[in-house]
Amino acid sequence: MSEATDFGFQRIRGEEKAPRVAGVFASVAPRYDLMNDLMSGGAHRLWKRFAVAAAGIKRGARILDLAGGTGDVSALIGLEVGAEGRVVLSDINGPMLRLGRDRLLDRGLASNVDVVLANAEQLPFPEDSFDAILIAFGLRNVTAKERALVSMHRVLRYGGCVVILEFSRLVVPLLQSIYDLYSFKVIPVLGQLIAGDKASYRYLVESIRMHPDQETLKAMMNDSGFELTSYYNLSGGIVAVHRGYKL
Repeated sequence: MSEATDFGFQRIRGEEKAPRVAGVFASVAPRYDLMNDLMSGGAHRLWKRFAVAAAGIKRGARILDLAGGTGDVSALIGLEVGAEGRVVLSDINGPMLRLGRDRLLDRGLASNVDVVLANAEQLPFPEDSFDAILIAFGLRNVTAKERALVSMHRVLRYGGCVVILEFSRLVVPLLQSIYDLYSFKVIPVLGQLIAGDKASYRYLVESIRMHPDQETLKAMMNDSGFELTSYYNLSGGIVAVHRGYKL
């Protein structure tokens, strides 16, 4: 029998999670960026800029945008690495990845971007392939987060860093009840009105609550081989940016 894992608040068999998550993102892909703007009031764009800056990307670098979906982070990275650098936009979800590729092409930002369909737990790249790896709002959807972290460590070059932008735990307790009300009552309704899919956005909200908190994720990164790990709370801990190095 396979090991159980979470799908939102449900417990399911491990092999069931990837196809169920794939169904969620295939459903919401066309309205995903619009929903992100509405749900966060546009703040997700600032969070992503902070994460890219935290990676300390240099011109000419080779960067992996893991679980990069619709390509908005890849667009930011591409500007940092320049024409002589390379961005690999990777995601396990085909519809999201196609959307990201098409949007980068439409914006004229695809000249230094490769697009790769890949599982974060089994990255199909040689060891020491990337100067930095960024994963924005993707780790919580991975079935085995520990395997994904080990896989990231393997393909990262020595001296390089991984940056994980993910929803986390509020550090302002007085806001918790307001945040919960917004998450569980407002966001699923927005999902139904804008994306026509209430259930998928209920899952996304539940997945946030099941994701490891700041200190737990930091410990998981340490256990996976990363060093000098740290994190930064943004928006009172609604999201956190974790960073670790391969030394």
